[in-house]
Amino acid sequence: MKNFTLTMKDHEKVFLVDESKHILDSMHKNSINKAPNGCHGGGCGVCKIKILNGKFKKLSMSRKYISKEEEDNGFVLACRVFPMSNIEFEFIGKKQCKTNKEKKYGFV
Repeated sequence: MKNFTLTMKDHEKVFLVDESKHILDSMHKNSINKAPNGCHGGGCGVCKIKILNGKFKKLSMSRKYISKEEEDNGFVLACRVFPMSNIEFEFIGKKQCKTNKEKKYGFV
């Protein structure tokens, strides 16, 4: 297995990853918990990132969360992307919906 480095913009942490692990798994294993542990199938959108530099392979992702135009501009879901070189990325995520309690009391 080949190892590469992942660098998350504005996070000051660089870590080694295995090419067989998707970026989200690598983030969690290195205590970067920006995205909740979602579906891992490209269908929930909570792990949206933008690849700034590097080569990667990707699996299918829901067009509900990644449009063709976004994909062409480096946006992907971290649970569906595997590094093929060193990667620099920015975490985007998905805007979370307010809970009923937050809506009722005006939180968030």
